[in-house]
Amino acid sequence: MSQVILLTQEGHDKIVAEYDELVTVKRKEVAERIKEAISYGDISENSEYDSAKNEQAELEDRIMKLENMMRNAKIIDHSEISDDRVNVGLNVKIKDKASGEVIDFTIVGSTEADPFEGKISNESEVGKQLIGKQVGDVAEVNVPDGTVSYEVMRIYK
Repeated sequence: MSQVILLTQEGHDKIVAEYDELVTVKRKEVAERIKEAISYGDISENSEYDSAKNEQAELEDRIMKLENMMRNAKIIDHSEISDDRVNVGLNVKIKDKASGEVIDFTIVGSTEADPFEGKISNESEVGKQLIGKQVGDVAEVNVPDGTVSYEVMRIYK
């Protein structure tokens, strides 16, 4: 049985767009590179052919992964999520109790996680500790240097 993949609508749209690009454009480009490499003659010592075949294998692997993600996706519907508790698909503003630093991010499924874009996974240590918390609650997160306390300041869509 396949694991359900939690996605926001934005994350699902990105996966679909990447899939469409790979299937309609990249596949043809790689096929052309293989065809061209074959036209050079002996493929046993043809580095262009080997390179194109490796690229084709990686491309097909990525396409299969994207198909699996789309097949097992559960799109988070904002209208069905209450913003009274931290949950996947919601934005959260937290404050580090020790430093006073305020951080804003979105809780997403692991497939969409990108800390540089302010998206943390519900499976990360911070995400796991925040899920279910309400405004004013404190989440204790174990990190290599000890424990960090985050107070939930705001939960919003």
